[in-house]
Amino acid sequence: MAFLLLNLVESIIKAFSARHEKKSLIKAVSDRHEEKILEWWETALYYQVNLRSFKDSNGDGIGDLKGIDEKAEHFKDLGVDCVLLSPIFKSPMADFGYDISDYNMIDPVYGTMDDFVSLQKKLQSLGIKIILDFVPNHSSDEHKWFKKSVDKIMPYKDFYVWRDAKSNDNNTRTPPNNWQSLFSNSAWTWNEQRKQYYLHQFDRKQPDLNYRNKDLVEEMKNNLRFWLDLGIDGYRVVAVPFLFEHPDFLDDIRKPEKLAEKEKNTYDQYYHPNTMDLDETYGMINQFRDVIDEYTLKDGKSRVMITEAYTSLENTMRYYGNETNLGAHMPFNFGLIDRLNKYSNATKFNEAINNWLDNMPDGKCANWAIGNHDNPRVATRFGDEWTNGGMVDAMNMLNMLLPGAAFTYMGEEIGMSDTAIHWDQTVDPRGRNAGRSGFQTLSRDPARSPYQWDASYNAGFTVSFKPWLPVNPEYWMVNLEFQQGLYPSHYKVYKRLAKLRKTRTVQRGSFDGKELSQWVYAFTRSLPSAETYLVVMNVGSEYEDVDLSNWPTLKKDEVWQVHTPSFNAPYVEG
Repeated sequence: MAFLLLNLVESIIKAFSARHEKKSLIKAVSDRHEEKILEWWETALYYQVNLRSFKDSNGDGIGDLKGIDEKAEHFKDLGVDCVLLSPIFKSPMADFGYDISDYNMIDPVYGTMDDFVSLQKKLQSLGIKIILDFVPNHSSDEHKWFKKSVDKIMPYKDFYVWRDAKSNDNNTRTPPNNWQSLFSNSAWTWNEQRKQYYLHQFDRKQPDLNYRNKDLVEEMKNNLRFWLDLGIDGYRVVAVPFLFEHPDFLDDIRKPEKLAEKEKNTYDQYYHPNTMDLDETYGMINQFRDVIDEYTLKDGKSRVMITEAYTSLENTMRYYGNETNLGAHMPFNFGLIDRLNKYSNATKFNEAINNWLDNMPDGKCANWAIGNHDNPRVATRFGDEWTNGGMVDAMNMLNMLLPGAAFTYMGEEIGMSDTAIHWDQTVDPRGRNAGRSGFQTLSRDPARSPYQWDASYNAGFTVSFKPWLPVNPEYWMVNLEFQQGLYPSHYKVYKRLAKLRKTRTVQRGSFDGKELSQWVYAFTRSLPSAETYLVVMNVGSEYEDVDLSNWPTLKKDEVWQVHTPSFNAPYVEG
């Protein structure tokens, strides 16, 4: 017999057949996977926690480590395998932890080392691993290294990227070149004490580290080792395309279509071959991987390194490395975030998935994500008020049932949407640097609003009158407690999907996806002598009848039952 789940917009179908035969599929996981022992990180469900917004334990309006400790059972209840924490390190918070003043200390706003050890033990008791964000491209300008570099104290003199000023026709000091910061304005800031400019590809309080300095490289490796010695299970290494700059510091070339624009220089007006994706970057990732593998070789415990790079697909795939120079276990896959929205048809969905699978090196692990702390939430990109989250369930089905690892950004399990953040509430430096006229486009604050635990004051996130960012006003209905008691709900759908990820079919099975119509996309996960799952997603806005009879892995005489309907489906389980 079989089980089938259906919805207005999507469904998962489970089929059993005594006569199931192995088929030739459009996409297939390597046959070796059937016999291969899979590492934990290859099949894991990762849950990304934006620490400031998860749970405030002390009433200061900011999330902290004890808050995560208090809510750790939520991860177990969901079926999460690994928690990914945003930076916890000491920081002036110019970029909320991504400007680090001490890589080996926990910021007091978030707690103490004892709090971290307690959380680690709590997660370990629940069978959940923990990985941290590592920020190698830059430090804070309040780091002791930068202060010593300003004073030209060895060996820190060249730990950062310093350049002399240029002079224009009026004998006025100008930056070394025309490089622009991702956070708007020039990528160069003058230091009066040193009498030179320093490079910062992000905020001016985030000076770029100089990876052509071997002493700096060894210090950064030791920062990795510090937390590995404390027993963490790996890292997500962020902003890696920017580690190296062209040694000649050549001007960037302006894009032809931007030549006529009269507004101030911005980052997206230029090509960036001098500051992104230089060959040396991949060699440095190989060196970081060697540090990770030191620990695996030492105790046999597998650890993971994931790279974050917003760059071309070709350059992203290079982060996997090769047989002689290992790279990341997985470069982060942004395809479902960058390429899809509420207007995408079935062809776009098919392309977004195949784009990764077709280009991924043989034998490597795929990974999927539908949101993170830098992009609009999935309910905002795909949903609307009338469908109560729209495509949330469909996107979770896609994200969690494709081959490989899956990443959930906190709140996706209950369909949280972005919060409307006004100019006077904006705290994100990228948004503030863009000014009142541009902050709504560039600010990352809307996707970072506090987690909605219940319908109590401030959604149960904090007892403080003023959280660090406003709570979404829809929290009275879109919250965890409400959805735990509701059937159906996004939360209940998510839990069933997490459980499905533990099956042999989803962990090892072949993948076959195709368009059934302009607006209906479907895929199967199948494995010989095991159940087959069929996911059918209506990504449009109208009812459609679709014919599944010609699907190569489906038998006409099989009985199908609904396994997991989405929130707004007219079907029920079974």
